Amino acid sequence: MSQRKLQRESVLLRAIQEVISRGLADPRIRGLVTVTGIKLSDDGKNASVMISVLPDDRQELTMHGLRAASRRIRRDAMDKVRFRDMPQLEFITDASIKEQGDLLAAINKASAQSQIEPSDSTQDDTDSSAGPEAERQTP
Repeated sequence: MSQRKLQRESVLLRAIQEVISRGLADPRIRGLVTVTGIKLSDDGKNASVMISVLPDDRQELTMHGLRAASRRIRRDAMDKVRFRDMPQLEFITDASIKEQGDLLAAINKASAQSQIEPSDSTQDDTDSSAGPEAERQTP
């Protein structure tokens, strides 16, 4: 991938994120909307914009609102980036952040369970340690 294409994707990502975070008048677009990535086509005429929406129950409605507002988002982003040819935007749901969150939650749960289990075995050791003290007291 060329350096120019990567640079255009980065600039476009920041511009689109700024337009979305500034707020759109569409009431369907609610929740935490994050632009997680952009894939620009080889000819630069189309861009796939990966979007993550939290909470999950607002994702479908928010994506519908973003797709309806794509012309306005494109126009506002065009004012910020000044590309000669602004690509058409296609909004796609990106579930990678949710998958990473689920994975981290599973890891935290597993580590919490592993910390609980050794403490149970230490209680068994304290009961058996009373035995040698009792043996010392007997003459």
